[in-house]
Amino acid sequence: MNNKKEEPKGTKFNFYWIYAIIAILFFGIQILNINTTTETSWQEFNRSMLQSKEVHKIIVVNREIAQIYIKKEFLKKEKYQKVSKKSFGNGINEGPHYYFQISSPDNLEEKLKEAQLDFDDEDKIEIKYTTKKDVIGDAFGWIFPILIMIAIWIFFMRRMGGGAGGPGGQIFNIGKSKATLFDKTKVNVSFKDVAGLEGAKEEVEEIVDFLKNPNKYTALGGKIPRGALLVGPPGTGKTLLAKAVAGEAKVPFFSLSGSDFVEMFVGVGASRVRDLFKQAKEKSPSIIFIDEIDAIGRARGKSNITGGNDERENTLNQLLTEMDGFGTNTGVIVIGATNRADILDRALLRAGRFDRQIFVDLPDLNERKAIFEVHVKPLTLAKDVDVDFLSKQTPGFSGADIANVCNESALIAARKNKKIVEKQDFLDAVDRIIGGLEKKNKIISKDEKRTVAFHEAGHATVSWFMQFASPLVKVTIVPRGRSLGAAWYLPEERQLTTTEQLRHEMCAALGGRAAEKIIFNKISTGALSDLEKVTKQAYSMVSVYGLSDKVGNISFYDSSGRESFNKPYSESTAKMIDDEVSKLVEDCYQETIKLLKKHKSKLTKLAELLLEKEVIFKEDLLAIFGPRPWDKEEIKEEESKPKKRKAKRKKDEPK
Repeated sequence: MNNKKEEPKGTKFNFYWIYAIIAILFFGIQILNINTTTETSWQEFNRSMLQSKEVHKIIVVNREIAQIYIKKEFLKKEKYQKVSKKSFGNGINEGPHYYFQISSPDNLEEKLKEAQLDFDDEDKIEIKYTTKKDVIGDAFGWIFPILIMIAIWIFFMRRMGGGAGGPGGQIFNIGKSKATLFDKTKVNVSFKDVAGLEGAKEEVEEIVDFLKNPNKYTALGGKIPRGALLVGPPGTGKTLLAKAVAGEAKVPFFSLSGSDFVEMFVGVGASRVRDLFKQAKEKSPSIIFIDEIDAIGRARGKSNITGGNDERENTLNQLLTEMDGFGTNTGVIVIGATNRADILDRALLRAGRFDRQIFVDLPDLNERKAIFEVHVKPLTLAKDVDVDFLSKQTPGFSGADIANVCNESALIAARKNKKIVEKQDFLDAVDRIIGGLEKKNKIISKDEKRTVAFHEAGHATVSWFMQFASPLVKVTIVPRGRSLGAAWYLPEERQLTTTEQLRHEMCAALGGRAAEKIIFNKISTGALSDLEKVTKQAYSMVSVYGLSDKVGNISFYDSSGRESFNKPYSESTAKMIDDEVSKLVEDCYQETIKLLKKHKSKLTKLAELLLEKEVIFKEDLLAIFGPRPWDKEEIKEEESKPKKRKAKRKKDEPK
């Protein structure tokens, strides 16, 4: 049996109908008051009506218009047929029947006196005067503009309410929260949809368990954290993880950005914070998710140029009060997300507010594989597509980058009119995302192309013969993005880096400049990005990581992220750092030149091959340089490891 109430059919009542009915009545009264009065002239009036003694009376209205009334017994004549009946209805029109404009009442009296010289006294007509005011017309004259102003005001109020994204945009609701509410049935994301964040999922599973079974914790006297802060680089899945928490817990989910609290009006941000927590308490247990919380959570008292009454600080103060004020058992949990946790206010991060900071890092090899498996499901893949291979080719990629790779590969395959997405399409997508779009039609002279070829060959040669440099995957001299050439490497995924490893990376970056110097005995501006990378890395080694013997075990890195106008060291120390950086870069440069001179013939052969093919791969380097010595050592280590052999099961052996 269906217990649902049937909704009444028919048109719903609209308040604007009342305005329409009033307008129709108003104009209806105006129309009904109009009689069939016909305009005439003095000559026509005198000849056709006055001389035939058919006029009943003449009334001059407001000394401007003469209204003529015909005697009832003459209205039956054919010439009065148009004016004898009313406009609406079947009644007799009692007048006025005709009218004409007059210049002055005195002039009309003289004309009327002359026209009635031969009339008897009984037939003579006298003029009557009257003054009439058009009350409805006058009222309409000053009411109508007011109605127009009211209509315009209602129109703009409705536009402001509908166009600004919900109740927060209306002028009277400007202090209301602009959070989007996702009901428990609207969030379909679960932890199964979040791949590669196993550590972060373990952290938030306890929050989900509390929202499902709060008595399990409160019965033992435990207090669930009021807030959890998701911290990590962009694109790592912080927002997706928060949605998964709401989807798993099946509770109302209030989602908004930190910038939604900021307005040009004073006190609006704090008011919206109060309204947000009020709504969350009414629907508890619930989750409040504030994305990019650093928009309002920045540390107070920094660069406060606008004065003491800062609207952003007022909003932050209200947020701190609400998070510390509502009861622990109300079932409201705040989840924040940011990639700039170092600039957040310390009061926001203290225990009792954001008790937990969950770091969502870039995915490692196994996590990238899991993310690829999620995003390749909707694609029609070829048999040669290997998810393990793709995960190895994308070190440093975030979850959003991997999703973009999968989507871009499908677009590239469709552009080539393919029915399936092949392995090469994924590789082209990775190249497109890292280096930009190929510009094969870009005009480059032969000398420039030759310089680019030796520049890229220099990078490839140094990275091949340096033990800790990233192994090469692909080199091209086809212009891509803003660069004239590019080289792709497969960096080793490591957590700690030694001084020797950093020096080898700097040598590989200087390989292009060194190759130009050796081959052409002159250098170009093509090494700009390489020099920028090397300079930053050298300064980091000296002033941040403490890898310089002369400067010592000192780090001038400020983890709090507070910008200071004054350097935290003296001028003599600054000169020492500059000298050490210059010496470090120069030593790496000379080491690179020495290496390239030793393998100059192979460098030239590789550059000529680049000019011929424009794109070369690791297999081409193996043919020219032979296997890397370091790869041989790894192969020997693998071969020296004892291998486990599976015993063959005999047929008569029980299973």
